[in-house]
Amino acid sequence: MADIVTLAEAVRELVHDGDTVALEGFTHLIPNAAGHELIRQELRDLTLVRMTPDVIYDQLIGMGAARKLVFSWGGNPGVGSLHRLRDAVEHGWPAPLELEEHSHAGMAAAYAAGAANLPFGVLRGYAGNDLAAHTRVATIVCPFTGEQLAAVPAHRPDVGIIHAQQADRKGNVQLWGITGVQKEAVLASSRSIVTVEEIVDKLELRPGGVVLPGWVIDAVAEVPGGARPSYAHGYYERDNDFYAAWDPISRDRDTFTGWMQEHVLGAVAA
Repeated sequence: MADIVTLAEAVRELVHDGDTVALEGFTHLIPNAAGHELIRQELRDLTLVRMTPDVIYDQLIGMGAARKLVFSWGGNPGVGSLHRLRDAVEHGWPAPLELEEHSHAGMAAAYAAGAANLPFGVLRGYAGNDLAAHTRVATIVCPFTGEQLAAVPAHRPDVGIIHAQQADRKGNVQLWGITGVQKEAVLASSRSIVTVEEIVDKLELRPGGVVLPGWVIDAVAEVPGGARPSYAHGYYERDNDFYAAWDPISRDRDTFTGWMQEHVLGAVAA
């Protein structure tokens, strides 16, 4: 069963320098608090995986945690670029960043393959453009129809980290709303951490909810507000003003560093 621990304990025990780490959440339930704890514990040389890296990945990259980014789309949603990501790619600050870019469909297929313990995922995609020439994708032929298809290597992170609404006292987790690839990220990973809004005595099953049994999770940490500034369906709304404010904060290295010192490094994990 999953251990119920503090976030700081979970990260200290399960995440190590050089790991491949996936922090997944789509539109909501983004594990921002967990990302901040990676920064506070000064993890380095991480390969970060995410379908849509946004502000938390900008912060991880800007604080020197990342060596490589495996992703599809990356940006400050509704606002523009991730300036710390761009600075790392264009100028190597604070460290050079290697990129492995895929399509959304390719990333989803890679997660599904990893969750199923398969070596690669198959899809119709990567055609009509030059992305395949710049990333890890191969062309295979269907043995039944002769159709040419794209194959992507399975995502098998060392650590998968997600945020959810609830867990019970045995470490079983339920999330609902837009669920993205959170389930697949946990199942594909060797180790997993789930932060939750609250721990309850018994999970009340929700229509369309996803339940992850405690035996597929290593650690659960109760972190109310752990998705902010994104939202947690049924708990709080998205802080749109923060995303707009992040643009000028992240453009300047000194302003960014000062903000992180005050709001992340100076904060204490739950």
